[in-house]
Amino acid sequence: MTPTPPRILVRRATEADIAILAHHRVSMYRDMGDVPESDEVRLVDATTAYLRSALQSGEYLAWLAFAADAPESIVAGAGLIVRPMIPRPALSGGIDEREAQIVNVYTELAWRRQGIAALLMQHVLEFARASDLRRVMLHASAEGRPLYESLGFVPTNEMRLAPPTRG
Repeated sequence: MTPTPPRILVRRATEADIAILAHHRVSMYRDMGDVPESDEVRLVDATTAYLRSALQSGEYLAWLAFAADAPESIVAGAGLIVRPMIPRPALSGGIDEREAQIVNVYTELAWRRQGIAALLMQHVLEFARASDLRRVMLHASAEGRPLYESLGFVPTNEMRLAPPTRG
């Protein structure tokens, strides 16, 4: 008999959660092979400094998932950066003056493939709708792409340049 997965609950992150949020960010990049081990501590420190300010100002919001029977053990999270932008036509009509970027969608390895990321995305997208954020974007890993496509996300015309660094 297959064990029944525990009931998963979601709550908004607070400043007390900065360490787990930074852990998720580094773990996400590590899993994608995008951060060398030698840079992990610097990334944690930089993320922690950013989150202290951005959580307080409301620029960054996050949701955390946990098993109902173990609320102290965070198993996944998702974040949203809300930022002003120069006004432009909205995809759904009207004028956009703010946009949001979904970031740091991460599930601990033992908890993957149980619908937790989809549950977190429901909370993030509900916040976006309630806040009248009509332009929401994200950068998808290969592993996450099927989930985002199932939620209606589509590829865009975005291009990127990483200018060479000095020295």
